[in-house]
Amino acid sequence: MSKPNRLIQQTSPYLLQHSHNPVDWYPWGDEALDRAKAENKLLLISIGYSACHWCHVMERESFESEETAALMNDLFVCIKVDREERPDVDQVYMNAVQLITGQGGWPLNCFALPDGRPVYGGTYFRPGQWREVLRNLAELHAKDPDKVLKYADQLTQGVRQSEWVDAPPATAPAPFTMAEVEAVYKPWEAHFDRVEGGMDRAPKFPLPNNYQFMLRYWKATGDASALRHLRLTLDKMASGGIYDHLGGGFARYSTDGMWKVPHFEKMLYDNGQLLELYAEAFRATGDPLYAQVARETAGFVARELTSPEGAFYSALDADSEGVEGKYYVWTKEELEAVLGGEFPLFRDAYNVNNTGYWEEGNYIPLRKQRDAELAVSHGLAEADLRTRLDKARTTLLAVREKRVRPGLDDKTLTSWNALMSKGYVAAYVALGDTAYLEAAERNLAFLLDGGRRPDGGLFRTCKVSGKGKAEENGGGDGHAGKAGGFSINAFLEDYAFMAEALAALYQATFEEKWLAAAKGLVEYAIAHFRDPVSGLFYFTSDLDKPLVARKMEIMDNVTPASNSSMAKALFTVGSLHGETGWIDMASAMLDRVKDQMPAYASGYSNWAMLALNLAAPFYEVVVTGPEADAFRKELSGRYLPNTLMAGSSAPSALPLLEGRYSAERTSVFVCRDRVCKLPVATVAEALGQLQAG
Repeated sequence: MSKPNRLIQQTSPYLLQHSHNPVDWYPWGDEALDRAKAENKLLLISIGYSACHWCHVMERESFESEETAALMNDLFVCIKVDREERPDVDQVYMNAVQLITGQGGWPLNCFALPDGRPVYGGTYFRPGQWREVLRNLAELHAKDPDKVLKYADQLTQGVRQSEWVDAPPATAPAPFTMAEVEAVYKPWEAHFDRVEGGMDRAPKFPLPNNYQFMLRYWKATGDASALRHLRLTLDKMASGGIYDHLGGGFARYSTDGMWKVPHFEKMLYDNGQLLELYAEAFRATGDPLYAQVARETAGFVARELTSPEGAFYSALDADSEGVEGKYYVWTKEELEAVLGGEFPLFRDAYNVNNTGYWEEGNYIPLRKQRDAELAVSHGLAEADLRTRLDKARTTLLAVREKRVRPGLDDKTLTSWNALMSKGYVAAYVALGDTAYLEAAERNLAFLLDGGRRPDGGLFRTCKVSGKGKAEENGGGDGHAGKAGGFSINAFLEDYAFMAEALAALYQATFEEKWLAAAKGLVEYAIAHFRDPVSGLFYFTSDLDKPLVARKMEIMDNVTPASNSSMAKALFTVGSLHGETGWIDMASAMLDRVKDQMPAYASGYSNWAMLALNLAAPFYEVVVTGPEADAFRKELSGRYLPNTLMAGSSAPSALPLLEGRYSAERTSVFVCRDRVCKLPVATVAEALGQLQAG
């Protein structure tokens, strides 16, 4: 092992993985850029994340090679970036590589001028190919620097223009209509996989915000096709190999079109969003499978991705012992030895056959039959079948946990934690387990108590010790050692996801401190991220040191776009706080993107949920009086997506609640656009008013 390089001072697990490479790595920061300027060398910016399989491969093949490292050190100033810590840096150079090659991915390797302007790049390079690129690019820079400068100017201009939004129209936006929402959904149907669910392509990513929109679209319109495709997709994902049938939780994506063979890394952001999706689907349909998946996913996160103080870790690696998926798959012989006489039942239930076969004698557990159908074929009562399968899975999980575990990315990211907390809130609302509520409260309190900047803003990331104490960092590039391990100024997604999670927690508890925190974060984002010309928000704040481009994240992907989430936060927090100007801001943001939505609905599904709030009837349900909390729980049991809830069992100054409290009785006010119907004294009457419109 080589002596440690500069990355040994970092807290990111991904950077620490490279801290003993013979490459003279720098973290992102002025030190590296200043050296490149002083020595007139190109920057080599290599970006990845700890759970990335091909990042590990390129490290083994190239970055651990003394020969290759010597070439990199001699010709370039080399920077290693954790894309999860610095998504702003990743966005710029990913955009550049996509413009160069037409595609992107990780590892991302981009070469740039000393001032950061990109010149050339790609993703994974084979060892010989990589050394050739290093030599050729260094030679070009030495012999024809004007040509390199011209490339950089053109490429940087492309990066700056790629997400530019023109000035807003002079007139106020027209209200979004249900016809426009339908125009987003209907063309999308042509791309549905009617057999396996999801979209008609491989690989398949879960994309939870796609299916949350479909669920809400069905509820708003009664369109049965949306519900059918949603349920097909949820059933197939829950049955496939992408779902961990022993330990719960989902892998990042399926490499095939059948949800069978996962890319085995397990990400916090996926599981937080999928927990919310399955919990909502259970509330909407009552399907016990969705409740089971929600419980098991919540259990996985509690068991494997939660720190002692309630912070959530970021990911589990795809690899263990250097082999992708080794921790999760089984040979037939292993299963027979562990399960004994229960093996035949497990074999049939989880397809230890040609259906579940993967490679080299290994099987991926997956389902093709629901319990009721399997019970009939085995002549068992369904309850007995479940008991036996639960016992078999518990036995196998105990054996699996003795294996060499995949690597844990134990950093805490504010935005991903907020997604997970929002998922826990949804699980509490749907399933009533207070442990889920406690997990969300503890996590959000941890982020607010320790992760606030002195000016009221947020930090992006935190590293906590195994003993449950946030580690003192001691300084270094971009770190704030006195912030209890929190570091890096937060990005727009951190504020947006946090505001949405806090608003959800308020609606599940009626505790106004959560709503006050949400309001403060929205106010901060408006002050430091909003572009007054376009009305949209930059990904980085005006307090951050500028990169070569200041990006706006518009399109939804595996997580919602930070702009779509901020627009929803403006709508929700604005509605709860009586800030009508914020609702107008959200509407104007939606108006900026609505013409793009029908052509690529999957990239605008979170925006489309906001469109439903604005186009379909939307209600504020206000509960006041001594039994407000009991009424809230009863109302929460219903799937009412186009509503928000506010309430209190004591007098409140919130605009929605002001003047509506009575100590003698509990009342429910059903309001639309802040105009309320006569108050009623029962939940049944309130539901009747909602159904009547």
